[in-house]
Amino acid sequence: MIEFTEIATVIQLAVAPAFLLTGIGAILAVMSTRLSRIVDRYRILKEGSKKLNKEHKKEIEFLIKRSKWTHWAIALTTVSALLICVLIAMIFIATEVLFNFDQLITILFILAMAFLIFGLLSFLKEVDLSKGVINV
Repeated sequence: MIEFTEIATVIQLAVAPAFLLTGIGAILAVMSTRLSRIVDRYRILKEGSKKLNKEHKKEIEFLIKRSKWTHWAIALTTVSALLICVLIAMIFIATEVLFNFDQLITILFILAMAFLIFGLLSFLKEVDLSKGVINV
């Protein structure tokens, strides 16, 4: 049977990844909002398709590229969040079974960070593309 002090230690270990999940949730909310704005703008341009000029067609191309990058950003960041959830579960499971999960937990954390990095890089690319429609 697990002692109270062990459970308290496990909870302390799981708090940092839980806070990371909170941050990722906020990032996903921002990404989702950007995606809905892209979709809304796309619909507006497509509804006026009878009078699509060259400038509108170019903007639609940018919107399609931006939506692809945003989809990748959301997907990669979501996988990161899922891996962190698995990591938290593994921290608790490791206290119950007689098996050393240290390497698995480390690998899960590294994978979660890699997916988060690529998700953020995809988001950064989308933000960069969003400047393309602004005529300065």
